[in-house]
Amino acid sequence: MAGSNFVVCLQNAGHEVSLNRGSRYRLVPDADVSVHHQVRVIDESGEDYLYPEAWFSVINEMETCLFEHRS
Repeated sequence: MAGSNFVVCLQNAGHEVSLNRGSRYRLVPDADVSVHHQVRVIDESGEDYLYPEAWFSVINEMETCLFEHRS
């Protein structure tokens, strides 16, 4: 997921309080966790945590603008 600052949550099983499906989250660069297929994101608590990479999709710059406009 290199090159993006934001991801959208696609899955949140067991973490419904921390992650909302369809919501945008800031991606925190962490090369050490990518080899384990995880990403570090700032979740609803305002803190950064590790989650499975498959739970998210990268948002490009145009999509990020649409999310900001929606809010």
